[in-house]
Amino acid sequence: MKKELVIKNEIAELERLAAFVDEVAEELSLDMETTMNLNLALEEVVSNVILYAYPKKMGENITIMASSDSNTLVFTITDKGEEFDPTKVEDADITLNAEEREIGGLGIFIVKNIMNEVTYQRLEGKNILTLKKNI
Repeated sequence: MKKELVIKNEIAELERLAAFVDEVAEELSLDMETTMNLNLALEEVVSNVILYAYPKKMGENITIMASSDSNTLVFTITDKGEEFDPTKVEDADITLNAEEREIGGLGIFIVKNIMNEVTYQRLEGKNILTLKKNI
């Protein structure tokens, strides 16, 4: 299975992303819990691209590729925004209560815990984030 979605860097596009993830999950006959977790992880990553990769530009493309073999589902998120490697963000300290915890980092922590592998590379002026989930 291989599917692609291209969206603009606008929050309203998250609805199209959710429909895309649901479509992929349905095609692979994934259970509801896995589907909800995938939606959470993808929404977190893509909303960060929308909000931070293009601080002064609207209408920029974000490409989400989904592919799978019999054991692994892979989402690849590509954008031409500002360089940012979320894998280098220190994990949030979840032992602290919300008032003591520093702002930021919780989203990528959640993504790392949902997905089996999260990798980043910067190639030819593009951010390429790859999320792998064993299915």
